Amino acid sequence: MTDTSTAPPAILLMGPTASGKTDLAIELTRRLPCEIISVDSAMIYRDMDIGTAKPTAEELEQAPHRLIDICDPAEAYSAADFRRDALAEMQAITAKGRIPLLVGGTMMYFKALLHGMSNLPSADPAVRQALEDEALQRGWAALHGDLAALDPKAAELIHPNNRQRLLRALEVIRLTGRPISEIWQASAGAGNEKREGIEDYPYFTQWQADEPGALPYTVTQLAIAPGERRVLHERIRLRFLKMLDQGFLDEVRGLMARGDLTPELPSMRCVGYRQAWEYLAGGCDYDEMVAKGVAATRQLAKRQLTWLRKWPDVNWLASEAEDNVEAALKIIRLRTTFN
Repeated sequence: MTDTSTAPPAILLMGPTASGKTDLAIELTRRLPCEIISVDSAMIYRDMDIGTAKPTAEELEQAPHRLIDICDPAEAYSAADFRRDALAEMQAITAKGRIPLLVGGTMMYFKALLHGMSNLPSADPAVRQALEDEALQRGWAALHGDLAALDPKAAELIHPNNRQRLLRALEVIRLTGRPISEIWQASAGAGNEKREGIEDYPYFTQWQADEPGALPYTVTQLAIAPGERRVLHERIRLRFLKMLDQGFLDEVRGLMARGDLTPELPSMRCVGYRQAWEYLAGGCDYDEMVAKGVAATRQLAKRQLTWLRKWPDVNWLASEAEDNVEAALKIIRLRTTFN
C-alpha cells in the first residue's frame, strides 16, 4: 500500500445490495469533507433509476454522487473505464482538499481500482487488422464460430454482433495462445464476483492493458452488512416490492419501447431488469417475475459477501447498529488527518 505519511486519504464503503451504504455515506458527508463517487455497475446507466436503487433527487441534492448516469443503456462500460474515470474524479476531489468517498457494491470495480487491471496484452494493430480483414472475407458469424471453437465460455457471453468484444477475444487468443476467459478467471481469482447482467463475466472481453499498481491514496476500507443473512434477505425482498410500487415495470417498458435495447445487453441483464423484461415479453407471470427478481438479488448479495469475506484490511459495520456513523468516523480518523 502507498506510504500513508504522504498519500492523500480516500474512503471505500462497500457492502451487499440493500445493506444501507447510501444512508451511511450521506451521513458521513455531513461529518467529513467528503465527496461521493459511485462504485456501481448498474447506476452508471441513464434512465435506469428505480431498478438500480439510485439515490433520490433529494439525496443527490444533499450529497451529489459522481459516476452515475454517465452511460446510455446501449453502451458498454468496463472495469478499465471505471478505474480511469474514478481516478480522475478522485484527483479532482483531492485537489479541492476534500476526501473521495467511494460507495457501492461492484467488487470488481473496487478490485480494479485498488490493484490495477489484468494481465491481458496490449492491443496489436497488425493482429486486429488481420482479424478485421478476415471478417470482411468470411463474415462476422464465421469469426464468432472460431471463438466458439477456441473459447466456448467467451463465445457464450459475447454476442455475435458485438464486434469490438469479439475482435478483442480473438486477438488475445492469437497473442497469448490462451482463451481470454482463462486469463480473466486467473486474474480475478477464487473470489470472483459473478452476477447476472453487468457482472456476469462482463469485463474480460473489454479489459485493455492498463498501468497496474497500488492506489496512490491512504485508504480506509469499510464494509456494511446485516449480521444475519435472513435480515438481508428480508431487506432485499421489501426493497424489490417497493421498486415495483414505485413504477419499476413502467421504467422497463420505456426502455423496451426504445427499440435499440435487447435482453443480451449488459444493462438489461442487471438483476431485476432481466426478470422484468422476461415478464413484460410474456415469458413468465407476475408472481414468477417477483420470485425470480428477489432470488437473483439475493444471489447477487451472496456473491458480494463472498468477495468481502476474503477482502483484506476491511473494517466491518453492522447494518442494524445504531452507532455506525460514530464507529465509521473512529476508524477513518485513525487513518486520516481530518477530524
